[in-house]
Amino acid sequence: MRNDAQGAPPGRPETTSERPGTHTDRKGVAADFGASLVVFLVAVPLSLGIAVASGAPLIAGIIAAIVGGIVAGLVGGSVVQVSGPAAGLTIIVADLIMTYGWRVTCLITLLAGLVQLALGAFRIARAALAVSPAVVHGMLAGVGVTIALAQLHVVLGGAPQSSALANIADLPEQIAHNHTAAVAVGVITIAIMFGWNRLPAIGKVRPGMIPAALVAVGTATVIATLGRWEVETVALPGSLADAWNGPMLPEAGQWHGIALAVAAVAMVASVESLLAAIAVDRLHSGRRVQLNRELCGQGAANTVSGALGGLPIAGVIVRSTANVRAGARSPLSTILHGVWILLFVAFFAHVVELIPMPALAALLVFIGVQMVSLAHLRDLRKHHEASVYLVTLFGVVFIGLLEGVFIGFALAMIVSLRRLTKLTVVTEERAGRVHVTVHGSLTFLGVPRLAHVLRTIPEGASVDLDLHVDFMDHAAFEAIHAWRVDHERTGGSVDIDEVHENWYARSSERSAPAAKTIPKGRWWAPWDMRRESGADLAVNPLGLLTAGAREYHASTADRMRAVMSRLSHRHNPTALFITCADSRVVPNLITASGPGDLFTLRNVGNLVPRHGSADGSAGAAVEYAVNVLRVPSIVVCGHSHCGAMRALAEGAHEGPVEEESSHIRRWLANGQGSLRRAGADHGELAGLPASEALRRLAQANVIEQLGNLMGYPVVRERVESGQLTLSGMYYDLETAKVHLLDAETGEFSPVQGVQDVPEAVPLPREGAAEGQSLDESSSGVSSRPSC
Repeated sequence: MRNDAQGAPPGRPETTSERPGTHTDRKGVAADFGASLVVFLVAVPLSLGIAVASGAPLIAGIIAAIVGGIVAGLVGGSVVQVSGPAAGLTIIVADLIMTYGWRVTCLITLLAGLVQLALGAFRIARAALAVSPAVVHGMLAGVGVTIALAQLHVVLGGAPQSSALANIADLPEQIAHNHTAAVAVGVITIAIMFGWNRLPAIGKVRPGMIPAALVAVGTATVIATLGRWEVETVALPGSLADAWNGPMLPEAGQWHGIALAVAAVAMVASVESLLAAIAVDRLHSGRRVQLNRELCGQGAANTVSGALGGLPIAGVIVRSTANVRAGARSPLSTILHGVWILLFVAFFAHVVELIPMPALAALLVFIGVQMVSLAHLRDLRKHHEASVYLVTLFGVVFIGLLEGVFIGFALAMIVSLRRLTKLTVVTEERAGRVHVTVHGSLTFLGVPRLAHVLRTIPEGASVDLDLHVDFMDHAAFEAIHAWRVDHERTGGSVDIDEVHENWYARSSERSAPAAKTIPKGRWWAPWDMRRESGADLAVNPLGLLTAGAREYHASTADRMRAVMSRLSHRHNPTALFITCADSRVVPNLITASGPGDLFTLRNVGNLVPRHGSADGSAGAAVEYAVNVLRVPSIVVCGHSHCGAMRALAEGAHEGPVEEESSHIRRWLANGQGSLRRAGADHGELAGLPASEALRRLAQANVIEQLGNLMGYPVVRERVESGQLTLSGMYYDLETAKVHLLDAETGEFSPVQGVQDVPEAVPLPREGAAEGQSLDESSSGVSSRPSC
C-alpha cells in the first residue's frame, strides 16, 4: 500500500534529513547527486545567457553560478533553492555597466551583499515580503519583455538598442534584413524549447528528464558547428585566473548614485530570492525556509561574487523547480551543482566556446516570454490587482525598472487605501425589523456613508445591525455608538451582531451595553441560536447549509487559503481522535485545534471493535493513522448524555434483530465489554440515577475502547516502543468542560489549565480478564496525552 496522500511510503513520513549511516541517508545523497547534475545542465546555458543580456563579461555569469551554488547553498536557509545570476536583475546590471563600467558594478554587487547580510542579521527578512506580489510579478514580466525585445535582435543577427521603444522601432528593419545563419540557430533553439517537454514518453523515459535548455542549445551548437555556419560564438578567457576582473572604487562624484544602486540591487535581489524560496516550499515537504538565514546566504553569495567579478545573485525559480523535480532533498544538490560548473569550465572551456551567441539569445527570448505569466495575471485579477501588475509591467518596459517599480508600488498603495473606503451598507425591512448589513473595513473614511444610512432609519424602529467587518477604528466605533445611544433614547432598539472579531464589543465594554443576543455570525453557536428562530432549520436545512457556506466564503475562506494551500499537499496530524458521532461534540472546538491537527474517527458511541472484528472500518482508520500518518497519539473521547450509551444500558443490542434497527443492534454489540466494565452484570448501575449511570457507562466505555486498541498489533508495537501514547477524554455537555483520564486513580478529572493536565491511563493488555483492575491489566505505558 502506498501513502499517496503523503507522498511517502507506509510507516515512514517524508523527511529531508536522516541519521548518518542509514540506508535512507545514502539514498538521499544519491538523489541529491542526481539532481545536482540536472541543475548543472540547466544552469550553464542560462548563466551565459543572462551575462549576455546584462552586457557583462560572459565569465561573470559562470562565476555567479558557481558562487551562488556553493556559498548560498552552504549558508542559506532553504533546503532546495538554487541561487545564481537572475533574469530579474539584468536590466539593473545592464544600466549600471553602461553608467559606471563593469568593475564599479562589481563593487555595487559586493556592497549589496553586505547590505543583505546586515538585513538578515537584524532579522527583518519578512519586511521584504511587504512588497505587493502584483508589483513583483509585474516587475519580472516587464524585465521579461525587455529581455525578449533586446535579444530578438541578436537572434536576427543584429545588436540590441538602448531602450525597449528603440528595439520595437528597429525590429521591422532587422526582420527585413535578417541574417540567415543566426536566424536559423535562433529558430532551432526556440522550437526545441517550445516542443521538447511536449514530446511523448518512450517507455519510462520522458523528455522532461533532460533539461530543454541543454537540448536546445546543444542541438543548435552541433548543427552550427557541423554546418560551419558563420555565427558569433561564446568567447571565454584562457583561464579563471585571467578572468578575474574585480571591483574598483568609483570616481568621487559618483557615490550618491552608487548608494542608490546598492539599495536597488539589494532590494530586488532580496525580494526575488525570498519570494522564490516561499514558492519553492510549496513543491516539497521538507524543512520550511528560514527567511533570515536565506537572506544572509544571498548576502554572502553576492559579497563573494562581487569580489570575484561575478554578476549579482538571487534565488532562481527555474533552477530551483528543476532541482525539486529532479529529487533533491538537501542543500547538497545546490552545492554540488556549483562544483560541477567550476570543473566543467576549468576542463571543458573549449566546449562552451562552441555555443553560438544567437542560441543563447534565443534561449533568453523564450525565458523572457515565459516571465509574462498569464496565470499570475488571472490570480491578481480575482483580487482586483491586475491594474498594479500591468502598470508595473509597462512602466518597467517603457520608462525603466526602478521607475516602473516605484509607480507600481505607489498604485498598490492607492489601491490599498481605496479598499479602506470600500464599504457596502445594505438596508432592508423584514418582519417589522430594520436589518442593516455592513461589509468591508470600517474606518473613518467610511463613516460618512454609514452615518448617512443610519440617519434614514425611522425613530423607534427595532434595528438589527450586522457588522461583517474585518476592522473598525475608533472614529467608526464612536459614530455607531453615538447613533445607537440616540436611537435607543427615542424608544428604538438596536441589536449589534459581529461576524469576525468583537471590534464593537471590545470598544464598548465601558461605554455601551452588551449585545442582547448571541451574534448571528458566531461560529461556535448553533444555527437556531444565531437566527430569529429555529424554524428555518426544520423547513429548509439545505438552505441553512448553503447560507453557512456563504458566510464561510465571506468571512473565513480568504483567511484560510494560505493554510489550506499548504495542507493540500500533505498533512501531519498530531492525534487520531476517536469520538462519538453526536452533533454536540465538536473535536476541533473542544481541543482548540485547526485543520490538519486531528485525524478524526467518528461513529455511534465512539466504539473500537476488537481486532479481527467483521466490521473493518474502525480498524482501517487505526491502521492508516498509525502505519501511514505515524500519529504520536490516539485519543478516545466519550461524552455525557450519549444516546448510544443509553441504548446500550437499555439492552438495545439484545433480542431479535429487526429490519429497521439491524445495523444499530449489531454495532452496539461491540459495547458489551463496556457494560461489564461499568458493573452492569452485578447490578451496580441499576440503583443509580439515570444521569450518573450514563456518566459511569460512558467513562467505562472510553477505558474499554483504549483496551480494545491495545489488541491491534500495530498499536501495541508502537506503544511498547514508546512511539505512541493512548489517552482517554470525557466531555461534559452541561458544563462544556473536558475531563482527562488520570493514570493514578483511573478517574476522569476536569482540565483546570495547561499546567494541570493529568497523565494518560496505563492501558489493558489484550486478553486481560473482564473486570480486571486498571493496575492489574496495564501495559505499563504512562505518558501525557497529546491533546
